[in-house]
Amino acid sequence: MTKKIVKTDLEWHVLDATSDTLGRVATKAASLLLGKHRTDSAKNKSAPVHVIVINSDKVKVTGKKKDQKMYRRYSGYPGGLHERTMKEQLLRDSRFIIEEAISGMLLKNNLRAVRMRQLHVYKTDSHPHMAQTL
Repeated sequence: MTKKIVKTDLEWHVLDATSDTLGRVATKAASLLLGKHRTDSAKNKSAPVHVIVINSDKVKVTGKKKDQKMYRRYSGYPGGLHERTMKEQLLRDSRFIIEEAISGMLLKNNLRAVRMRQLHVYKTDSHPHMAQTL
């Protein structure tokens, strides 16, 4: 007999990317996704927490990171290395930068994908989660 588990104790947190730098926003979001603020947090369980990050287009970056930081992906074929600077990636899709920063701060286990599904990043300050509006 299987039990249907109803998650009624979901927590929703809204973070604004305009107020802090990229690292501080990513640290806050990763800490919330890991459930560090909860008393029942465990490394082998995903916390019932969803994080919304708004205004990803207005994220702040210190130093020369916009020109020097590179995002790389490799297709597996010879000559298949594709590189983009942070400035190019911001113009293309700024949500990717925040998602990558948060993903790098999460534990490297099978729950990383589950926790990343609980992250919602939006380019502007409007999002479809109406119950979580400020």
